[in-house]
Amino acid sequence: MTFRSLALSNVKGNWRAYGAFFLSSVFSVMIFYIYAAFIYHPDVVSGHILQADKVRSGMTFCLYLIIIFSFMFILYSNSAFLKTRKQEFGLFSLFGMTKKQLRKLVVYENMVIAILAIGMGILLGVLFSKLFFMALGALLDMQESIAFAVPLKAVWLTAGGFFALFLAISLWTVVRMGRTEIIDMLKAARKPKGRLVYSRWLVTLAAACLLSGYAMAYMMDSNTFVVLSLPILVTVVVGTYFLFTQLSVLLIGWIQNRKGIYYGRTNMLIFAQLGYKIRDNARILFVVSILSAVILTAMGTVYIMQIQSREQMLESSPYSLAYVEKGLHSQEVIDQKQLREILKSDGYSISRETKTVGLALEQYHLTFENSSREIGWENWEESSPELSLFIISATDYNKLAKQQGEPAIKVESGKLTLLYSNNFSTTLGPGRAVGVLNGKRFEMPVADSANVKVANNWIDSNFYTMVMDDLSFVDLLSGMPEEEQRVFYGIELKNWEKAAPTVAKLSELVPETMRGEKDFTRPERFVDMKAETSLILFIGLFISLLFFIAAGSMIYFKLFTELQEDQSQYKGLARIGMTRKEIRRIVVSQIAIVFYVPCAVGIVHALFAMKSLDNMMGSSNWLYSFVVIGAYIVMQTLYFLLASGSYMRSLTRVTAV
Repeated sequence: MTFRSLALSNVKGNWRAYGAFFLSSVFSVMIFYIYAAFIYHPDVVSGHILQADKVRSGMTFCLYLIIIFSFMFILYSNSAFLKTRKQEFGLFSLFGMTKKQLRKLVVYENMVIAILAIGMGILLGVLFSKLFFMALGALLDMQESIAFAVPLKAVWLTAGGFFALFLAISLWTVVRMGRTEIIDMLKAARKPKGRLVYSRWLVTLAAACLLSGYAMAYMMDSNTFVVLSLPILVTVVVGTYFLFTQLSVLLIGWIQNRKGIYYGRTNMLIFAQLGYKIRDNARILFVVSILSAVILTAMGTVYIMQIQSREQMLESSPYSLAYVEKGLHSQEVIDQKQLREILKSDGYSISRETKTVGLALEQYHLTFENSSREIGWENWEESSPELSLFIISATDYNKLAKQQGEPAIKVESGKLTLLYSNNFSTTLGPGRAVGVLNGKRFEMPVADSANVKVANNWIDSNFYTMVMDDLSFVDLLSGMPEEEQRVFYGIELKNWEKAAPTVAKLSELVPETMRGEKDFTRPERFVDMKAETSLILFIGLFISLLFFIAAGSMIYFKLFTELQEDQSQYKGLARIGMTRKEIRRIVVSQIAIVFYVPCAVGIVHALFAMKSLDNMMGSSNWLYSFVVIGAYIVMQTLYFLLASGSYMRSLTRVTAV
């Protein structure tokens, strides 16, 4: 038998243990090739696809990320797998195989896996690249689809890069195989596990680090981000490490002392072995929990930012279409009849609309008693007349507020209320407004400001909205000619998210000189925002899947490194009368704890990270992160079911239970 045939035989014989590692490697190669195929696509390189520039740099960064992560994952997998084969290597050495030949065998085995993984990964990448290009084209709203192509540069880069990666790791692994004696190799699987011990100081340190890290994350906002971000990262990472290496031992000991729990059904066998499994796998559980936290935080952040961006658009532009006409019956900005005809022909219906008459306060200047903030121009007499405040009555405001689900307000007689919104839910308090109204100097005290918007303020004649009591408003309006009065038109469309093409048609009807009197931008801004965030989610999804599969594979791989030991234990249990159902309960319970504990720790880390993000953004959207968490739990459950089923089949095949 040659070394090549022996290497192939070993790979085939250990295929169940190699399987998760192989599939993860294939997935890494496939994603790398798909990204490289886009970057080196002829139409992208030539600049024929203009939108491609938006994502090419991001995908290039992903390529480096995939290579770095693949290096760490393959290095760990090889090291862990070799440790479990010490007894096998001891037998080879006992039969006369030299150290040099043993290392040569390991290199051959790794090269077999490398060639298979690279070949299958590139093949799958070629098959799925067109689907990837189609999805990317839809996200970027490309007019032309990305043609199917197999760039040779992408193929050679993927094949050469990953082959060099596997070869480098193989050489590094065999160098570290050391000079272990044959007797030590043969006895590697029989070494006693020793007692489960922990340090009280390290347990205290773990609890203190996690609690302090969570407390800082809960309180952190944009003002304290620079100061607290690094301490949070350090304390949480340190606390997580000692959580698995020290605190877990204490918790299992606490369960063992609870006789009602410990001696119930098969719990004694579950927890007796679980302590050793967690201790032996502490480092990998630590890595998986941190990876889970990073994945959930990254994807949750992008998803929340997409949700919040949409809400901010609705807040800043309460109406899909809004404009202000000068004159009670004027149609200088846009013809109402044409507007409605275009909406009807394009299939858009109106969910709500308003026509609100108001006053324009030009050359305005607002000061506040309890704030240094000023609005407008300091020298109001020399200020620009282009921008003005839009004053409406309290009755009209409350109608708009009711229509939009906002609370009603009461306005003091002879005073104004400023509608001023920001991210920190603060108001500016009392002050004074000065300006020009109907060609005359106007001055009136400001009672307060309300943190709400009921009209679009991206309009020159409605740069800010102010509310006046009805009596004062009617008195001023009655003395103003109809042609000097201002009218705010607001139209909210159903399915406004898809109305960008229709909005473009309507914008062409507005004269160039009147463009500042309209706000039709919300549908267009939504399309741009969705394209950017969806693209980030799309690219991040593949990277997150890579991290997720690799993290799950590490646990799956670690399970199979303990298969022989578990087989002998459960074979003994079967001999003394334990049923297959009871053994299955023990095995599945232990695997479930090993799978879900790092998942749960990662989720807790991510939730506090999302709370910090909410604090920094001045919002309350962290509950949306449960959508991402729910998807993650579903994926983890599917992986757990596959892993436990495969492990149980391997276990029962030998134990015959």
